[in-house]
Amino acid sequence: MKTAPIDQSKMNRRDTMKLGVGTAALATMGAGAAASVAVAPDVAQAQQSAKGAVPPPTNSTAKSLSATANTALSKEYVQMVGRFAYFWAWPLVNSFNRRVALTSVPEPGLRGGVLPNAPLGQVCMLTDYISPEQRFVACPNQDVAYGFGFASLDENPVIYQVPDFGNRFFVYAAWDARTDSFAEIGQQYGSKPGFYLLVGPNWTGKVPEGIIKTFRSSTELAALCPRVFLNDTAEDKRAVLPILSQVMAYPLSQFDGKMKTKDWTKVPHFPTPSGAESGEVKWVDPEKFFGELPDVLDRVPPLPGEDTTYAMVRSVLTAAEKDPELKQALKEAAIAADKELIPPLFHWKHNGPAAGNAWYSPVKNADFGADYVVRTAVSKSNMYENRFNETKYVFTDTDAEGTPLNGNSTYALTFPSGQLPPVNGFWSLTLYNKHHFFNPNPLQRFSLGTKNQGLQKNADGSLTLYAGAKSPGSDKESNWLPAPATPFSLYIRAYWPKQEVIDGSWKPPVIRKA
Repeated sequence: MKTAPIDQSKMNRRDTMKLGVGTAALATMGAGAAASVAVAPDVAQAQQSAKGAVPPPTNSTAKSLSATANTALSKEYVQMVGRFAYFWAWPLVNSFNRRVALTSVPEPGLRGGVLPNAPLGQVCMLTDYISPEQRFVACPNQDVAYGFGFASLDENPVIYQVPDFGNRFFVYAAWDARTDSFAEIGQQYGSKPGFYLLVGPNWTGKVPEGIIKTFRSSTELAALCPRVFLNDTAEDKRAVLPILSQVMAYPLSQFDGKMKTKDWTKVPHFPTPSGAESGEVKWVDPEKFFGELPDVLDRVPPLPGEDTTYAMVRSVLTAAEKDPELKQALKEAAIAADKELIPPLFHWKHNGPAAGNAWYSPVKNADFGADYVVRTAVSKSNMYENRFNETKYVFTDTDAEGTPLNGNSTYALTFPSGQLPPVNGFWSLTLYNKHHFFNPNPLQRFSLGTKNQGLQKNADGSLTLYAGAKSPGSDKESNWLPAPATPFSLYIRAYWPKQEVIDGSWKPPVIRKA
């Protein structure tokens, strides 16, 4: 059997990343923790080489830190490192706990009848927009048919099967344990119909003939999410079904070079895991966090420059295992950090820099590298974003004056003529309640955009959309997003964005009270 080499083009992409950590946020976690990640190794080496007197650094710093395990550690030091570690590793523990909970099904099906779940190495597809009742993943959209699943790519590489979508927009996301994207499959990449292979960092098998391209994850854990655009019409939802039936993910051991199909309208329903209330299921438990972290660190290799961070955190974990008082101190640090560090990340201003007109947007979503602040913020507020060149996310929870949005007022957003979000794919504006989920309403309307055929433009060609608990009037209702009579937020998605969206030269619309 002929074999093809693994495509190495993305394997070492992060080796040249520089750290983008928010220093103000790290200062709240502890000066020692901030110092351990403040300077990227390539930057430090360049500075030393320029002086000509100091040889390039070696890995001796990480080795010396490991000796800390034999030093008496104060409770205060353990809590300082624990506070940092909770913030830094929160997305990692989040990812692994989701995988455990959402793969414990015997076959692809729907959790609670709403969320696609599948055994390891597979996905389950929706055949319509996601239900407004789901509480497993914050900030869902109603622009696409979702698929979702998890894999363990060292033990079982996965085939990602792509049908012929024609002109229909699609993108197949694949994230590592850090929620960094590692696959490039979609309309924007010109991906051809056929078979793509996802493998883990330690997989050494042979790639079979018939694979178009292979992508290697930096971690054995991978989260998978195909997205396929749907117009908001019954006709389009029927037309997409034959295509969706060929959207598949399955273990490499099942690959035979033939296109597989599955009728996704006929999948079983499974019970909802405990913990789902008005907000997102709580995937990270601070009381269990430091008991789960050692295994997570064993499964996630350090990024370049993270060796010292790993050594510091491991030394504290080791000390806590030997000393009940330190173990309790570490638990207390996690509980405090969960109350003090994590909740503020729900505010959109912590999820990326200003994008204009009181909106915010991450610059390199799903390509975070060592930007721990935005990575953890996104994991809290809006986990599993596409890569920035696949989807640009722009969001806010205030009006143009900085006043929090509240459904007791009605707001108007006007896109001037010719200034809709510049995209090659599609765009949408979604309204979320204070928990970042859909607001139930009689219209069953949660977003507006390209998918809507009935939007009414103004006489000058501009488009005004409205948001509030009360209808702006029957003549404007086609352009209205119903809001709760409480705080809410707004969220623009630009799928396959043009350069002016990526570089920020396009500005989102001003939000004013109508």
